[in-house]
Amino acid sequence: MATNIQEDIKNNSIEDINQDSDNSKQIQRKRKLKPFHKITTHRNPLNDNRFPEIPFCPGELDLVSRYPYYFGPNYTEPLKPKIELADIGCGFGGLLVGLSPLFPNKLIIGMEIRDKAVEYVQERIQKLREQGINSGSPSQYQNISVTRSNCMKYLPTYFVKGQLCKIFFLFPDPHFKRSNHRRRIISTTLLAEYAYVLADNGIIYTITDVHDLHTWMVTHISVHPLFERVTDEELESDPVIPLVRNCTEEGKKVAKSNGSKFLAVFRRKPRIPYNY
Repeated sequence: MATNIQEDIKNNSIEDINQDSDNSKQIQRKRKLKPFHKITTHRNPLNDNRFPEIPFCPGELDLVSRYPYYFGPNYTEPLKPKIELADIGCGFGGLLVGLSPLFPNKLIIGMEIRDKAVEYVQERIQKLREQGINSGSPSQYQNISVTRSNCMKYLPTYFVKGQLCKIFFLFPDPHFKRSNHRRRIISTTLLAEYAYVLADNGIIYTITDVHDLHTWMVTHISVHPLFERVTDEELESDPVIPLVRNCTEEGKKVAKSNGSKFLAVFRRKPRIPYNY
């Protein structure tokens, strides 16, 4: 009788161990699919948060650690590439991953205010780079990077005048309350900074699923003297548009729920030369 009880206890303990191992395997699978990053949905960009990586000027931006393939000893091209595309509020990095093979000779940076989101994108890029190296394509996804910053305060410290050819504002925080409209990423004051860092004929891409925010962005950019709206006919031949609509995680959520996406694209007018 005692022997049977001992065998039952032994069998139950083995089953419990097997169940625990199965649960641990499931947790491992979940970790591979989605790292454990507790990411907040919203942040107040007007708060004076500390950002340890803010450069004092564009020349002090650390490109070596962000793009080691292009600034390492094995890169033999005489001209080093520069950052020409910026995804403001890049979220989980979906657009960065989509743009990388489309612009292999241009450096692309994602800028995000949430620290946990930045950590997730960094891990995502690192895994994609390792996969490229293992598959015999060492340059794959080496042209994208992410940094934590508040673009409403520090954008001119990252880019010189006329450096960027494209800026993306995809599904930004709508800040519905009227008292919080000053937190919106598109405003008259900020548009002056975007015009400064954009090259002549540089493009601003905006998209949202909130019609009120779409109207806000279109109104503010349309009345700004340094921007003009890109026509629908021109957008049909733009290879970036499908990525803008469908590559981001927010865009996929909206498509899954059959929501509406409101797109507006603007061009930076050429600078007028001054005769001193």
